[in-house]
Amino acid sequence: MIKNYFKIAWRSLLRNKWYSVINIGGLAVGMAVSILIGFWVWNELSFNKNFKNYDRIAQVWQFVTFDAGKSSYDLLPIPLAERLRNSYPDFQRVSLSSFTREEVLTSDENKSLLRTGNYVEPDFNEMLSLNMIEGTRNSLKEANTILISGTFAKDLFGDENPLGKGITINNKLRVKIAGVYEDFPSNSTFKDVFFLAPWELFAANDIYAKNAITSWDENSYQIFVQLRNKANFSEVSGKIRDIRMKMDNPPPYKPEFFLHPMYKWHLYSEFKNGQNIGGLIQFVWLFGVIGILVLILACINFMNLATARSKKRAKEVGLRKSIGSTRWQLIFQFLSESFIIVLMSFLLSLILVLLILPLFNDISGKRINISWSNPWLWFFGISITLITGLLSASYPALYLSSFKPVKVLKGSFNPGKFASLPRKVLVIFQFTISVALMIGILTVFQQIRFAQNRPVGYNQNSLVEIRMHTPQLYGSYETLRAKLLNSGAVQEMSESVGSVTDDYGGTTKVTWQGKDPDTHPLLMSNKVTQEFGKTIGWQIIDGRDFSREFSTDNASVILNESAVKLMGFKIPLSESITWNEKIYKVIGITTDVIKESPFIPVKPTFFILDYKSVNVINLRLAPQMSINGSLSKVKDVLKECNPAAPFDYRFVDEKYAGKFSDEKRIGKLSGFFAILGVFISCLGIFGLASFIAEQRTKEIGVRKTMGATGFTIWQWLSKDYLILVVISCLTAIPVSWYYISQWLQNYIYHTELEWWFFAVPCICALVITQLTVSFQVIRAALINPVEALRYE
Repeated sequence: MIKNYFKIAWRSLLRNKWYSVINIGGLAVGMAVSILIGFWVWNELSFNKNFKNYDRIAQVWQFVTFDAGKSSYDLLPIPLAERLRNSYPDFQRVSLSSFTREEVLTSDENKSLLRTGNYVEPDFNEMLSLNMIEGTRNSLKEANTILISGTFAKDLFGDENPLGKGITINNKLRVKIAGVYEDFPSNSTFKDVFFLAPWELFAANDIYAKNAITSWDENSYQIFVQLRNKANFSEVSGKIRDIRMKMDNPPPYKPEFFLHPMYKWHLYSEFKNGQNIGGLIQFVWLFGVIGILVLILACINFMNLATARSKKRAKEVGLRKSIGSTRWQLIFQFLSESFIIVLMSFLLSLILVLLILPLFNDISGKRINISWSNPWLWFFGISITLITGLLSASYPALYLSSFKPVKVLKGSFNPGKFASLPRKVLVIFQFTISVALMIGILTVFQQIRFAQNRPVGYNQNSLVEIRMHTPQLYGSYETLRAKLLNSGAVQEMSESVGSVTDDYGGTTKVTWQGKDPDTHPLLMSNKVTQEFGKTIGWQIIDGRDFSREFSTDNASVILNESAVKLMGFKIPLSESITWNEKIYKVIGITTDVIKESPFIPVKPTFFILDYKSVNVINLRLAPQMSINGSLSKVKDVLKECNPAAPFDYRFVDEKYAGKFSDEKRIGKLSGFFAILGVFISCLGIFGLASFIAEQRTKEIGVRKTMGATGFTIWQWLSKDYLILVVISCLTAIPVSWYYISQWLQNYIYHTELEWWFFAVPCICALVITQLTVSFQVIRAALINPVEALRYE
């Protein structure tokens, strides 16, 4: 019996090829989208889960209180690690870690490679349960040793065994390779950690770390911990919260320490005024919902086409019922047909996933691979197949099996004037989702464009920065600048602490005349050389820039607009500020330079001269020379000064563009899914229009015989679909307006919702629908009336 059901179902599919192609194609695309989204969601939810101690690892953070409210930071003082290790038995392991992950390592074969890594204490390796290829985890107990990743070992030494070989860090520190560990997975916080070196080595050679060993107010380092089995994150956070405030001379920024568990690092990383407000988890839920909705869109197509064909299947149902078939047998028959379609769609969707996956990985920034041996993959695939089959087939099966055989065989069967109502509702639902997605995508990209158009306060064109990794570049500013300017490749050169696109070093210890002693605002300190302003092309709006003509500039300061506003200076150039017990006279005011996120206000900032602390070279390339030509000459000059270091440079405009990467990625992913959703909706309405046109062929012939023109028939057959899309638009606009307004509130600087954000997607939906329907309608309208009247 079951074999007969599937045989009849297969014959039915072959008999209605066009119907089968539309259904299989639509379902395949919908299932492919759901599978891709499922891969993405699983990748996000499994972040860091490869670590054995995943549920017990945390990073110590702190809330600090400024006048603007509480802010969260993952940078801490060095002495806190020792306090946690010795005074709190809840911690099984505690490890300090350097914040930076960018160093130059050079092999014995004079092969220079730039890789990122961390200096850590020995507990770190056990905490993360490093999978060792060579050596052991506890090898870092010796100061002059290093562990490197498998790919880094391959890049340095090829197929040679790297164990025991020596390499040089930053052309300064000689270390021995004591172990090789497996690379961290791509969905791991430590995916870009290609080496681990001892903390003692870092503390003994880094001047800042040396000075910070006993300082409780130098917040520049990370601390990772592992709790004992019975310890609770919230309870332990409460115990360590006021460590600093209970000590002598508590700082004005009132630090509150807390534990941020590893399972929250990736998806719950955003804090606002002392509260965790989520993070990427909102996009995980968003795309999960989109995946479900796209699958529902494909199922709606199936239901609409199946019920639209009800009149053609009515006689079959009546005949089978009259010879003794029960309703449940008919339901099983129609379910059999559906599951054949769904199974074929699933197989086709796997092919589509394989074809689309490289593009999807490129858009999403992931490295997702399909593991065919993974049982969860097949469980997920079978689940989607069963759910899709039941979801898409249940209504048509129940609807078709409910026909009365007497009416059908008498020829008096009529589905009724309300029979098409469910189909219309489903079409409205389809296009409501599609239009809402298009509105959302347009808003995301407009928000990105809004932030990109915000004045950055300096000229990014032809601006290049080079990190000073090796000691040969330190203390040779004048010599290096002269050589670069003489090469003709560089228009101006300067040095600074950190990149122009990032903020380094905040302080609450700045005072000025008229400052309220009870307030402790945060100001960002920027240490630069004299030509910094000329190099980046900032805009001085009052006073002057730093200049070699004034020997007093070593005790001078330039403020940004936000700092002047904070300090309330009426005549800024007559004022001065005090920092670290030194008085600096204000000589200039610059426009706000965006160094952090372009979606938040610029922090009050001051710039002072400092030639000793700088670690980044800033270059303005000469306009009269090509970019490649300029970079080639710069490379030659740097090689002459420092032959061992690789030429590692960054264009500032590209680094700044990276600040939009998350929004762009989300926008591209949303656009990708929205296009496929619209395609599925149009595919369904195309199939529906073709069947409606086929059913009304005789009516079309009569109308043409009575004098109706092709245009009149086109209007008559098209208006129903246009009305449905108009209703969809009217439904989508308020829904999308509400949710998009909520999303925009996450940004202090955001675009305003304008009428065309909603009008453009609605017009696009109407045009796409009209083009989709018109193909079938025009073909039906052009049929010869004689042939139409002979139809059936």
